[in-house]
Amino acid sequence: MTLLAAVIALVGSLFFALGAALQQFEAAGAPGVRGLLGLLRRPRWLAGGASILAGGGLHIVALGFGPLTVVQPMGVASLLFALPIAATLHGRRPTRAELGSAAMVAAGLVGLVLLVPESDEPAVLGPPGVLTLLGVAGVAAALLWGASRVASPAGRAALLATSSGVLYGATATLMRVLVDGGWNWWYLLALPAPALLALAMLQRAYAVGHFGVSFASLQIADPLTAVAFGALLLGEPLPTGLAPVAAAALTAAGTIALARTTPLEARP
Repeated sequence: MTLLAAVIALVGSLFFALGAALQQFEAAGAPGVRGLLGLLRRPRWLAGGASILAGGGLHIVALGFGPLTVVQPMGVASLLFALPIAATLHGRRPTRAELGSAAMVAAGLVGLVLLVPESDEPAVLGPPGVLTLLGVAGVAAALLWGASRVASPAGRAALLATSSGVLYGATATLMRVLVDGGWNWWYLLALPAPALLALAMLQRAYAVGHFGVSFASLQIADPLTAVAFGALLLGEPLPTGLAPVAAAALTAAGTIALARTTPLEARP
C-alpha cells in the first residue's frame, strides 16, 4: 500500500507540474492578456488549472494509502517534472545546469519535509489568531511584491512567487484550522482572499518569464510558511539540530543556481 501511495503521489506531481507549465506558458508574454481575468478566458490556462486540481486530488487519495512521510516527498518531484514540460512548450530542451539546480532544490526540500516533526494535536485558532495569520501573510506578501519592483527579472520572478507561496501557506494553515477546528463560517469567508491573491501573484511571477526560479520559489515558500505559522500560532514543533540547516542551505543554493541558469521563458 505504501508503494501504491508513492506511485499515486508521483502521478499527482506530474499533473501538478503539467498544470503549472501550461499556466506559465499562457501567462508569459501572451499578447493582449492582462491579469488574472484575462487568463481566465484562455482554454489552455484553464486546462492547467484543472490539471493542478487533479494533482492535488491524487495527493489526497495517496494519503489514504500511505503515510505523509512518503506522500509529501513525492510532491517535490513536480519541480523536476515541470522544467522539461515547460521547456518543451517553449520549444527547447532543459539544460543540465537547470536540472542539476532543480535537483538540489528538490533534495533540500525533501530533507526539510522529512525533518519536520509530526503533530497529533488538532489545529485550533481563535479569531485573533486568524487575523494575525492573515495580517502577517498580507504584510509579508506586500513587502515581497514591493521588493520585486526593483529586482532583476529572475529576482522579480522569485520574489513574486515567494509572495504567492506565503499566501498559499497562510491559506493551507487556515484550511487546516477550518477542518480540524470545525467548519466555522467566518473562517470560510476569510479563506478566498489569500487564495485568490496568491493565484494572481503567481501569474505575475510566471509572466516575468523565468519559470524555473518562480516554480522553485513557490515550492519552497508554501510549505515553509505553513510550518512557520504552525509553530508560531498553533504551537507545533519545529525540527532541531544541524540537519534542517543543511537542508535549507542546499535548497537556497539550488534556488540561487537555478536563478542564474534558468532562461527567459516567454512566447515570441
